[in-house]
Amino acid sequence: MTTTESVTQSPTQSAPTQPATQSATQSASRIQTRAEVVTTNPATGAVLRRYPAHDAAGVEECLAATAAAAEVWRETPLELRCDLLRAVGTLLRERREAYARLMTAEMGKPLREARAEIDKCAWNCDVVAERANQWLADQPAESTGSAAWVSYEPLGVVFAVMPWNFPFWQVLRFASAALVAGNAGLLKHSPDVTGCALAIEQLFADASAATGAPTGLLRSLVLTGEQVPVVTPAVVTDPRVAAVTLTGSERAGAAVASVAGASLKKSVLELGGSDPFVVLADADVRSAAEGAARSRFGNNGQSCVSAKRFVVVDEVADAFVEHLVEQVALLVLGDPSDDATTVGPMARPDLRAGVLRQVDETVAAGARLVTGGRAVDGPGCYVEPTVLDHVLPGMAAFTEETFGPVAAVIRARDDDHAVALANGTDFGLGASVWGEAGHALAIGRRIRSGALFVNTVVASDPRLPFGGIGRSGYGRELSAEGVREFTNVRTVVVA
Repeated sequence: MTTTESVTQSPTQSAPTQPATQSATQSASRIQTRAEVVTTNPATGAVLRRYPAHDAAGVEECLAATAAAAEVWRETPLELRCDLLRAVGTLLRERREAYARLMTAEMGKPLREARAEIDKCAWNCDVVAERANQWLADQPAESTGSAAWVSYEPLGVVFAVMPWNFPFWQVLRFASAALVAGNAGLLKHSPDVTGCALAIEQLFADASAATGAPTGLLRSLVLTGEQVPVVTPAVVTDPRVAAVTLTGSERAGAAVASVAGASLKKSVLELGGSDPFVVLADADVRSAAEGAARSRFGNNGQSCVSAKRFVVVDEVADAFVEHLVEQVALLVLGDPSDDATTVGPMARPDLRAGVLRQVDETVAAGARLVTGGRAVDGPGCYVEPTVLDHVLPGMAAFTEETFGPVAAVIRARDDDHAVALANGTDFGLGASVWGEAGHALAIGRRIRSGALFVNTVVASDPRLPFGGIGRSGYGRELSAEGVREFTNVRTVVVA
């Protein structure tokens, strides 16, 4: 996931370190006190709003509030924690349109997808609230004592560094798990979606007020790009922070994990993906092409878990490309606040420049540009939906994560070659395989990934664990596994 602003802003901070004795407040004091964060509409380039950034006192207030809330919350009965999530879900549904429009304005997501994101967040709250009793129940165990069990107990304050591409979903999937387990959350969201970050903070404050939960359970740090590399590592090492979770780029993940590791603190990383989408000779090619377009161009091509490398067996490759181009022609590129739009702008000019570089380098290396491949003239960060064919290992669109509306088709000689191509990456988030079900499942089992979907596109689900291997990170979010990531798995034995 190319969201490096989550932690790092310049080459000088690729491996930020702060001594454990340097508090987050002391680090924040090095930053100017009147800094501000500016959000911009990527569809127009217009400034949306200016937010005052937290100074040293603001950082300390957020840390102190979450630490105090965590002490109360860990002793709160589980059913009351579930009540909080139910209240959050209710408020999400009530505020659906306002939240969706805020997302669309700040990062360019088509409005129809923004509404669906809020719906998914509310559903996630429902699922966690319904199943938390099962997921967090003591587990009886055999031992030499008269009784033994495993319990799942809170850690304390969990620090979350989150990206801009799913402004509500990424935060809600972390927060629902962390809070139901009895923790409090401190959020460092992308500066690009500061309005969303503060709206989420208020959402949890309102739900807390409605249910009698303590104040400060989820607070949001507002930091400028210059503040981030100074304050973030100091927050990670602050003794009041028990664990850290990050969704973002490899670089950001490595930076935060190194600081957390030096402090011997738990970390969960959900990083980039270069997911293979394998089309076998016995696949329903038209259906596969429809799924390919849906996966690749959703969220304006800016999803870590979307298909990016389309590995297609030779005998159906021409038909697949033809059908994929037909699907691309149906996409509506335009104003993301228009309900008719299916593809909006990329989130920032630098991200657009990076994707166009990947396209240019891949074509220069010998791939064929089938459609698209250019920036759209005029305001905004628009890129034409793009299909590249005859992409080979070593080309930019194969070796790098393409975080934009670009589909790279790679032709395979046979099944074994398709598996080798699918595994020809250091990423390992998801994989999608299309073909006769038994055949596709057998091929999919040979692909290294955190998730395998057969004859459908990869997607996260609150009932299923989500995460990757390799350069895609470690740990799991969602489901019982995701909730338990934020607990002390404690062994209890009675003599």
